[in-house]
Amino acid sequence: MKKLFVFILAAVLVLTAASVSAAGIKIAVPNDATNEGRALLLLEAYGLIDVDDEAGITATIADIKDNPLGLEFVEVEAAMVPNVLPDVDYAIINGNYALAAELDAALLYENAESPYVNVVSVKEANKDTDEAKALAAAVLSQKVVDYFENYEGQAISVVEEPTDGFDPEVDYAALAGKTIKVLCTLDPHSYVLEIAKEILAEKDIKLEITIVDDYVTPNTIVNDGDAFANFFAHSPYQEDFNEQNGTDLVTIAGVHVEPMGLYAGKQADLAALGLDK
Repeated sequence: MKKLFVFILAAVLVLTAASVSAAGIKIAVPNDATNEGRALLLLEAYGLIDVDDEAGITATIADIKDNPLGLEFVEVEAAMVPNVLPDVDYAIINGNYALAAELDAALLYENAESPYVNVVSVKEANKDTDEAKALAAAVLSQKVVDYFENYEGQAISVVEEPTDGFDPEVDYAALAGKTIKVLCTLDPHSYVLEIAKEILAEKDIKLEITIVDDYVTPNTIVNDGDAFANFFAHSPYQEDFNEQNGTDLVTIAGVHVEPMGLYAGKQADLAALGLDK
């Protein structure tokens, strides 16, 4: 009985210490609507906070109903979150930015069954064109699916029925000599498009790839007609962008997910959060 009492007391002390140490813990999160909501839902999934259900995927820190550990949040542009790791205890980072920053594996990942599928988008008026179909077939190819095996879970293909790179309904002869302009962010988006570029080149179609480093201009440029497509964001972000900005961008291909993760900053493990991985 004495040993049992000592064990229970020790467990209580450990939990108490974890709760106390969490006070003042700073976590950097992306500051755009869907990615911030996604980050908060990740923390909620592990029991660290409680988010208002009505806020959905566009939740912000104002929608946190319960924060028992007294966590503090630092809102940062998604692309810049890796840069603030030395200044915070943890950071929640999109998979593509974690890859670009060559970070070690995250301490926590969101569920692999993520609805945040990264998509290729075009203007609605262009969705049924041969250019759109040819581009979609290329990025949904078996070559692209195989490429994602290199990421060991940090980026995962969602393509269930890969193509051979081509769409039998497309008149490739009519597209020969044409240029398709696509805006994208870095790894893995730009690398996927490089594979697509090689595929389209077999039909004498040029894929012109322009790399950007923000989450706004890829959509505004495509919507204005100065580029044909973009590949940089997940579907919920694009849907929210349309709603907020009156654009008419649609998905022509859902390619992959990049599980968002909680990465170590000043804290090397999850002890400060009272969690065991």
